[in-house]
Amino acid sequence: MTKPHTCPHSPADSSIENAARRRFMQWSALAVAAGLLKFPLEAAASEAGKVTAVPLQAVRLKPSLFLDSLLVNQRYLFELEPDRLLHTFLKYAGLEPKGAIYGGWEGDTISGHTLGHYLSALAKLHAQTGDAEAKTRIDYIVSELARAQARDGDGYVGGFSRKNDKGEIEGGKVVMEEVRRGIIKGSAFNLNGSWSPLYTEHKLFAGLLDAHELAGNRQALEVLEKAAAYFAGVFDALDHEQMQKLLDSEFGGFNESYIELGARTGNPRWIAIGKRLRHEKVVDPAIAGKDDLPHRHANTQVPKFIGEARQFEVAGDADSAAAARFFWETVTAHYSYVIGGNADREYFQSPDTISSFLTEQTCEHCNSYNMLKLTRHLYQWTPQARYFDYYERTLHNHTMSAHHADTGMFAYMLPMITGGERGFSDKFDSFWCCVGSGMEAHAQFGDSIYWHDAESLYVNLYISSVLDWKERGLALQLDSGVPDNGKVRLKIDRAGNNAPSRLMLRVPAWSEGRYTLRVNGQAQKAKAADGYLALSRAWQAGDVVEVEFDTPLRLEHAAGDENCVTVMRGPLAMAADLGPVSAPYDQPDPALVADVSPLSGFAELPQPGRYLASTTRPEPLTFVPFFSQYDRRSALYFRYMTSAQWTQEVARREKVKAESLALRTSAVDMIQFGNEESEKAHKLVSDTSFGGSYRRQQCRDVRGKGFVEFEMKGSDKPMALRLRFWGSDKGRFNILVNGKLAVQVTVERGQVIDFVDRDYALPQELTRGAQALKIRLEPQHGDTAGPLFGGWLIPA
Repeated sequence: MTKPHTCPHSPADSSIENAARRRFMQWSALAVAAGLLKFPLEAAASEAGKVTAVPLQAVRLKPSLFLDSLLVNQRYLFELEPDRLLHTFLKYAGLEPKGAIYGGWEGDTISGHTLGHYLSALAKLHAQTGDAEAKTRIDYIVSELARAQARDGDGYVGGFSRKNDKGEIEGGKVVMEEVRRGIIKGSAFNLNGSWSPLYTEHKLFAGLLDAHELAGNRQALEVLEKAAAYFAGVFDALDHEQMQKLLDSEFGGFNESYIELGARTGNPRWIAIGKRLRHEKVVDPAIAGKDDLPHRHANTQVPKFIGEARQFEVAGDADSAAAARFFWETVTAHYSYVIGGNADREYFQSPDTISSFLTEQTCEHCNSYNMLKLTRHLYQWTPQARYFDYYERTLHNHTMSAHHADTGMFAYMLPMITGGERGFSDKFDSFWCCVGSGMEAHAQFGDSIYWHDAESLYVNLYISSVLDWKERGLALQLDSGVPDNGKVRLKIDRAGNNAPSRLMLRVPAWSEGRYTLRVNGQAQKAKAADGYLALSRAWQAGDVVEVEFDTPLRLEHAAGDENCVTVMRGPLAMAADLGPVSAPYDQPDPALVADVSPLSGFAELPQPGRYLASTTRPEPLTFVPFFSQYDRRSALYFRYMTSAQWTQEVARREKVKAESLALRTSAVDMIQFGNEESEKAHKLVSDTSFGGSYRRQQCRDVRGKGFVEFEMKGSDKPMALRLRFWGSDKGRFNILVNGKLAVQVTVERGQVIDFVDRDYALPQELTRGAQALKIRLEPQHGDTAGPLFGGWLIPA
C-alpha cells in the first residue's frame, strides 16, 4: 500500500503550490470584481491572520440576555454527571463504569460524542467566567480518559461502539482495526456498523484541545497525542483511494483537529495527516469555484471547510483558503434563511430556493454553530464588517432561539414553517448533536466581541461586557441596548502605554448607515469606512464613547424570491405571534398585503420592540422578536401581495379546500400515514419505518429492507392506489396486494416543490371480489418508499 507523501519540498511541489496560489488569486479577483470581497489580494494570500480575537479570559459578560443564557447553560452543565458521560469510555477499556449510561444518542453507537462537546463547553465556561467547578470537572474527566487509555497499548481511547453482524454491541476499536485492514463498509453516517465513529472521535479530539488551551490541562494534550498516533496509524495503512472512500462517511472536523494539534506541538506529522483528511469530492469543486452543494448533508460539509481554513492558516495552502471562502460565500448568499441557519431535513436543497423549503425541519443548530466558527477564520484574514453582520444575525436569531431561556434545553431544528413548534431536548434522554453544540455555543459569548491588530481594537458585537486586557494595558466597559435599541456606550477604565490607539466600531448593516456619535459628550462627524467608525487618540481612563445606531423596520426577501419576505428590526428577525404551542395550528399561511409598502401598517406597541400590523391578512397580527418565541408559534416568512393578488389567493384556497373534500367523498378508503389513529384503524404494521410530519402534513417512510403493511376496504370496481409525495423526493419501491406484486414504482426527483399525488392502477385480478385488501410497500434494493403523506383507494 502507498504511504502518504512526506518527502521534503521539491520542484514538483512548487509547481503545485504555484498553481494553487494562482487559483486562489483568480477566484479572489473574481470575488472582488463582484463586490464580495475588499482586500489586498497579495496580502490575503500571504497573511493568514491580520486580526486576532482578544483572549476569552479577558472578557466578562455584564447583565444581558447573553449572560442570562450562559448562566442557564452553566446550571445544566453542572447537572450532568461526568461519570455517566464516561460510561462507554471505561466499559470498552475493560474498566468498571462509575455511572449508568445516559439515554438518547448516548445509548446508541454514537455514544461518546457528548463527552467531547462537554469538555469543550466546560473549558469555554471556565475561560469565560473563571469558574473553579468547571476546571475541577475537566481535570477529572481527562484523568479518567487517561486511565482508560492506559489499558490500551496502542493509545486508543474512545466511547463509540458498533453493532456487529450478530446484533451484538462491541467497542469501537474493532471498527478502526477493520479500517486498518482496508475493510471500509459504510454510508454517509455508518462505518462498519458504527454511527459516524470518526465524527464522534473528532468531538473528543476537539474537547481535549479546548481543555488544554482554555483550562490549562497539560494531561489533555498527552492523551490527545497518544490517541492521534493511534488513528494516524490507521490512516497510514490506507492508500489514497481507500482514504477517500473512508471520508465518504461523516468525520466531523478531524482534519482541523490534526492541523491544530500540529500547530500547537510543532509536529509536522499531525499536519500531514490533517492534509490527507481532505474530502476531495466535496472540497475540489469549491477550490474551482463550483457550487456542488445541492442535496449534500449540510453539517457534514461545514467542518471540512473549517479544517481547510485552518490548513491555510497553519500550512499556507492557498487552495484551502479559496475553498473555505467560496463555501462561506455560497452558503450565506444562496442557502441561508433569515436567521442565518441553513438546510431543510439536514440537507442543502437547490440554491436560491429558500422560499420553497419553509418547513418544520429547517436549520439544524450544529450547522450554524459551525458556520460561525468558519466566519471567525475568514474574518481574521480580511477584517470586513460584513462577516460580523452575518455572525450577529445568526447569534441573535438562531443561537438564541435554539436554547430555551428558562429550561436551558436545546432545539435540534428551528422551524421556518408558519405555526412551527420548537422541539426542545430532554435533560438526560436526548443528547443529540445539537445538544452538544448548544452546550458550547452558550458558554462562549465573549469570544468574538473584541478583536485586535497591532494598533487597533475592533468592537464587532455589541454585547454588554467588561474587557480587562492585561497584555495591552487596556480595560473598558461596554454597555449595550442592542438588540432592544441601538444605544452603545464604551467607557475606558485603564489605558496604558501599550494600549491600542485606534478604536474600530462596527457599523451594523441594519442601521442603514444612520447613527450619532459622541466622544466625551462632544458630537463627532466621523464617517464610516469599510463598515467601521475609526476613532484614533491617546485614550485615557474616563474617556466615554457613545454611539446610537438607527434600528428601522425593513423587509428582506428570501434568496431567489422577491415576494417571500421577512420583517427585520436591528439584528432581529421579527415574527407574528400565532399563539401558544399548546394550541394546534392548522390555518393557511398569513400574508402581507399592501399596494404601496406593508411596513406602513406597522404601529409600535407600548411594549418596546413589539408591533401591531394592520397589513397582514386575513387579520392583523402582533410582531415580536422571533428568538423569544420558545413556547409559542410564529409566522416568520410572508408572501407579499397586492390587494388584487390577495383576492385571487382567497379564491385559490377555497378551490383547494373543495378539491380535498371531493377526494374524501369519492375515495373507497383513505389512510393518513403518520397518524396513530388512522394507522391503527387500518391495522398498519411496519419495520424500519418512521412516522413524522413535514409541512404540517403527517407522513411515514420506509427504508432499506423494511416494509409497511396495512388494510384497506375492497371494491368490485377497478381501483388505483393514490399516494401523496413531496415533489422533490425520490425512491423505488414495490406495491404488493394480498402478498402478490401489483406495481413496481420508481419516483424520480421532480421540479415541483409541492405535494404531488400519483395514481397506481392495481391489477383487477388482485382486487376483484375482495372485501379487504392487504397492501404492502417494500423498498427496492435497499432504497426508500416515501415519505408518504397519504394513501387513497380510488376508482381507477
